[in-house]
Amino acid sequence: MARSYSVYDVFTDRKLAGNPLAVVFDGDDLRDDAMQAIAKETNLSETVFVQPSGNPAYTAKIRIFTPGRELPFAGHPTVGTAIALAERAHGNSTIDLVSVLEENVGPVRCAVRLREGEASFAEFDLPRKSQQITMPLDKLGIANALSLKTTEIGFENHVPSLWSAGVPFLMIPVHDVGASQRMDFDPQLWETTVPFVDGALASAYIYCRGGVNHVAKFHARMFASGMGIVEDPATGAAVAALSGAIHHFDRLTDGHHGVMIEQGVEMGRPSFIHLHMDVEGGAIANARIGGQAVRIASGTLDL
Repeated sequence: MARSYSVYDVFTDRKLAGNPLAVVFDGDDLRDDAMQAIAKETNLSETVFVQPSGNPAYTAKIRIFTPGRELPFAGHPTVGTAIALAERAHGNSTIDLVSVLEENVGPVRCAVRLREGEASFAEFDLPRKSQQITMPLDKLGIANALSLKTTEIGFENHVPSLWSAGVPFLMIPVHDVGASQRMDFDPQLWETTVPFVDGALASAYIYCRGGVNHVAKFHARMFASGMGIVEDPATGAAVAALSGAIHHFDRLTDGHHGVMIEQGVEMGRPSFIHLHMDVEGGAIANARIGGQAVRIASGTLDL
């Protein structure tokens, strides 16, 4: 059976940057093992399989697979799929619309902006607020796994901490962009140092203030050997988790806070992730993640 698919570069407005995503539009009769095998074949950080939703109010149900396992939720697949489905339905037109994607984490509401001649933009409400996971952490072991000095771990009052908005990440603040660029991730040391959360190895999200691009407030890198990902150029689920750490350590005041995070710079695939947080009564009331995406390929899978 021929199944149509497209590949999008996500969290970028230009091709061959950002984080590539495969979207298989005809995934309703594929078994779990077949979807996992296809994701391993594409060898991208995530591959999405679009299926009909049992709820007529939802645009589609999507399943998200890394080369190693299925995820309940992920940011760049949500942004990329929302844009892919909108462009598939409306073509190269100018329109604003709202869609709801059914993911394993629950329904995810997306706002999509299509503009003729421009890269499309999508933004989604976090299906879960970021929550801190309290576990003992080995700062020396973390530093060794990153080939950094312990004095380079942390900045201001930011210290390593575990957070999850559906997928757990060990947030590791480092002193500056230079430390982020200089670090050398050792997956073997990482696996012997960091905790498992809900049966899965916590992924590494390294971040610092500032960025190579002047619009960025934070610079980040992500490593997820447990998912079969060596390094990821853009990770929306990690930014969703990071929202909790930013609010916790920066003690955000009530009101709206917009943050731009750059990622993928060291990989030659710069990505820009928009994070918006609304703080009320000292807590995050709402948070949204958004970005642009451009289609780079389309075709069929003969499966």
